[in-house]
Amino acid sequence: MESLQGVVERLTYYSEESGYTVARLKAPRTSELVTITGNFANIQAGQTLQLHGTWKDHPKFGTQFQVTQYRETKPATITGMEKYLGSGLIKGVGPVTAKRIVAHFGLETLNIIEQQIDRLVEVPGIAHKRVKLIQAAWVTQKAIKDVMLFLQSHGVSTTYAVKIYKQYGDAAIATVTHNPYQLATDVYGIGFVTADAIARNLGIAPGSEFRYRAGMLHVLGEASEEGHCFLPGDELVDRVVKRLAIADHRPNPEQVSSLSEQMVVEGELVKTEAPIAGLEQFGYYAPPFFGAEQKLADRVHQLLQQPLAVDGARVQRWLDRFVETTGTPLSEQQRHAVSMAASQRVLILTGGPGCGKTFTTRTIVALWKAMGKSITLASPTGRAAQRLSEMTGQEAKTVHRLLEFDPKTMKFKRDVDNPIPAQAIVVDEASMLDLFLANSLLKAIRVSTQANANALDAQLLLVGDTDQLPSVGPGAVLQDLIASEQIPVVRLTQVFRQAQASHIVRNAHRINQGQCPQLEPISDTPQSDCLWLGAPEPEDGVQGIQDIITDLLPSLGFDPARDVQVLCPMTRGVVGTRHLNTVLQQLINPPSPTKAELVRGGMTLRVGDRVIQKVNDYDREVFNGDLGTIAAIDVEEQEVIVRFAERSVSYDYADLNEIALAWAVTIHKSQGSEYPVVILPIYMQHYLMLSRNLIYTGLTRAKQLAIVVGTQKAIALAVRQVKDQQRYTLLDQRLQETR
Repeated sequence: MESLQGVVERLTYYSEESGYTVARLKAPRTSELVTITGNFANIQAGQTLQLHGTWKDHPKFGTQFQVTQYRETKPATITGMEKYLGSGLIKGVGPVTAKRIVAHFGLETLNIIEQQIDRLVEVPGIAHKRVKLIQAAWVTQKAIKDVMLFLQSHGVSTTYAVKIYKQYGDAAIATVTHNPYQLATDVYGIGFVTADAIARNLGIAPGSEFRYRAGMLHVLGEASEEGHCFLPGDELVDRVVKRLAIADHRPNPEQVSSLSEQMVVEGELVKTEAPIAGLEQFGYYAPPFFGAEQKLADRVHQLLQQPLAVDGARVQRWLDRFVETTGTPLSEQQRHAVSMAASQRVLILTGGPGCGKTFTTRTIVALWKAMGKSITLASPTGRAAQRLSEMTGQEAKTVHRLLEFDPKTMKFKRDVDNPIPAQAIVVDEASMLDLFLANSLLKAIRVSTQANANALDAQLLLVGDTDQLPSVGPGAVLQDLIASEQIPVVRLTQVFRQAQASHIVRNAHRINQGQCPQLEPISDTPQSDCLWLGAPEPEDGVQGIQDIITDLLPSLGFDPARDVQVLCPMTRGVVGTRHLNTVLQQLINPPSPTKAELVRGGMTLRVGDRVIQKVNDYDREVFNGDLGTIAAIDVEEQEVIVRFAERSVSYDYADLNEIALAWAVTIHKSQGSEYPVVILPIYMQHYLMLSRNLIYTGLTRAKQLAIVVGTQKAIALAVRQVKDQQRYTLLDQRLQETR
């Protein structure tokens, strides 16, 4: 074991998951920088570290110091002091302010901040108000370090220490010590696995009932990420046994099964009243999922109970005048859809690309306006809402904004008692509605009751393509509503002549029929809007994508930074989103002296980067899948400003794990969006994800040009695999039962 001391010059690599770091250190009396590697709690440029470890010779990177233990010491030089304070460690102190503070107080700077912080007003440009901010940031930083060191001492990553501190404040360590499993519930990014590691280091036995209960709910949470609303009893027990098994302990299935029944009695789980048809066993829900599914079925039934009285002949006369005025004929299917929309409380309009869903929806909105109805339009994503607004000429909102989420109460303001003030509601891209969002939406639709018999019931039109991927969240709402056969459905199947000219549309229908798409080999003068680049190896595909972006697309008049979206089946691998984002960022938005950038958790963020929101953030009113562009990075305030459509949103450094680079995104994340150009890499290394509805969804995101890169074998496999994975839901059965 040897010792080494020095100042961190820069970070070469940092892993969010493990804290593993490669950094360059300036050691005293040496001109060369030293490479250090190891796991660090929260390493920043400018920190002075006392290190213990061993020297190793890496075959590729040369001599490195591998750190096994370390502690931070105060910077011993003026330069070290400036770099330390200006590293972004303290909110409100950037490089310029740090230089002024150190120039005034010299080597006594840190002692002044810790013991006489009011003296910072002596520094030109620092007022009393700013001193208060710096003081609060310094206190918080010291508390965060205590949390980090505590977590590090228990052998887990401390990436989320800032979030833990923000969640629990000074009670952070006490909370973690008392009930580490609470972290998985309360802190985004910390799952059961991390909480379980902390629990084991704190001495909680692997066979404790406390761990089993948390594991049971975790397994149901994992299942919901696969789209399930519940799990059959046998599968629940099997998954829990596998999830909680470790080297020195394997749960007893009988004990797990017995505990599940006990949790049912205590209200922590809900069990179906009877065995499920086709499964011949009981289903087990986490209570919120059971409640949402039952309430959604009840609400749909309530809407359907009271029919509308409409003069059908008058509607047909209006339709005739509309066709004459617009000069656009309607197919029989479209006329039927418009007529149904006039008279039905709830109507589902579905169909593939080119079948006229857009024009039919626009016509229904025009009819409702003519009938004097107040109309509201919405869609699950911001991009889809924007598209809906453009096609109807009327404002459209995201469903979340329509329901008016209140961050103070963490609930939607619009509900049964405060319904949406509209007589007709259109929800586009309804295949994206998951169980909870659909339940919240239906709750807020106005329905007359005995207590309010004079209320005007609202109508609901759900528009969606059932051949697309199901919702990212739990449930298969649109499919279940259709399968229940309780709700009127109009399927548009006729592809219009003008749409038939698009190879994107024709290939989408070929894929749905189980046929491989007909793709034109890529060339400088393409004659098709659906192109193909054969690239046998993933590495060839990456190079091919780069060539397409730098050469072909600009020659066709497309702007790579604005018009192009790469859509991948997976995040991992050479042609996954993680690797491609690094490649594409360097290609489309390379570093520049004029562009601010930030390295955080192994990810470089740069002004001009396209980013995606990974979770619903109700405080900021940005939601999973929203795309934006980094407009500014403020080092002193430790903020990143992202522009989403017409809104700018500020992220504290601690919350940057909510966003990720989005030059490449998964096909799942692209639902509800359209892009001028889509590039689809399809390879056998994606075989776990390849399916007909995946490639169909990806292809139909392209408005003007789709380019598929990969192998014919992978495309053929995707088209063959009909992975409408069985999602465990009972919404369709509940709708039939409430008839």
